[in-house]
Amino acid sequence: MLVLSRQRDERIVIGDDVEVVVVDIRGDKVRLGIVAPNTVSVHRKEIYEAIRRENQDASGLQGDVTRFNGVTPGSEAIRRLAQRHQGHGDSRREIA
Repeated sequence: MLVLSRQRDERIVIGDDVEVVVVDIRGDKVRLGIVAPNTVSVHRKEIYEAIRRENQDASGLQGDVTRFNGVTPGSEAIRRLAQRHQGHGDSRREIA
């Protein structure tokens, strides 16, 4: 694991396309901004894990999954969970 120290408004670059900027520091919380192309998915860990579980559950379905029209079971619940959590932080996405 690489550990870096950054101050407010300083950035970290990941690869050619992703930047992480320290937006604010309040007590023991750090607000980070992620600048990434739309082709790169960026999720909080708990949302990522929920999506991964849903995909694993969906991959175990028997029969014809085309009846779901490309929507995995539970994906509506994941979408609602992600929307609910967006209100707890800055959900704006900058497009490079």
